[in-house]
Amino acid sequence: MLIILIIIALIILISSIKQVEEYERGILFTKGKFTKILNPGWNLVFPIFQSYKKVDIRTKAVDVPEQDAITRDNVTVRINAVLYYNIFDASKAVLAVQDYFFAVSQLAQTTMRNAVGAVTLDELLTERDKISENICKIIDEATDPWGIKVENVELKDIALPEEMQRVIAKVAEAEREKQAVITKSIGEIEASKNLAEAASTMANSPGALHLRTLSTINDISSDQSNTIIFAIPIEVLQAFGNSNITGNDIVNKITKKN
Repeated sequence: MLIILIIIALIILISSIKQVEEYERGILFTKGKFTKILNPGWNLVFPIFQSYKKVDIRTKAVDVPEQDAITRDNVTVRINAVLYYNIFDASKAVLAVQDYFFAVSQLAQTTMRNAVGAVTLDELLTERDKISENICKIIDEATDPWGIKVENVELKDIALPEEMQRVIAKVAEAEREKQAVITKSIGEIEASKNLAEAASTMANSPGALHLRTLSTINDISSDQSNTIIFAIPIEVLQAFGNSNITGNDIVNKITKKN
């Protein structure tokens, strides 16, 4: 009889040994009441009187399903996100909420719709990080009583209706045309300033205009098919030293010289 009792005791003792992994915590219940948190390693959980539940405390990712949301300026968008959280108090995650994974997912969906409805479409597209931080803060505060810490929320995709995509494309095209016109006008202003400066320099430097004229003639004379007609400055006539010389004589002399 004693041997039988010893064997039964050994069986009960062996069956009472429960292993909790390093990334887990155990919630021990004694006669239905919460007793303590079981740390990693071997723990004794006596059958009939006691039971326990394991909780994974590693960081988890929740894929918030894609859903429709309306922005503050009444634009319907489809948006989804991913949420990262971990459990800092295993007892609250079991005692304060029935299914913490489902609860976090539903809370994230509701909060995301509310956050999108509080901003305009432009703010949603340009301030995505700020909106993500706001959603993360709201969910983190709401899940503190559940022993859950929300680490980060990232908005993944923002899908716009086709009509709105065309409108945005037109706005972007108009903005590019505006920038092109501004750039061109700035270039024309700079060019006019440079031309005015060049004209002032030539006007104040004797012979500079003639040198520029000769340089221009040299550039366009490379094509033999061109016929050039230009006015000869009075200084050229004075260079011949004879005020009685005719225009034909000047042309003949220039032609012979060339």
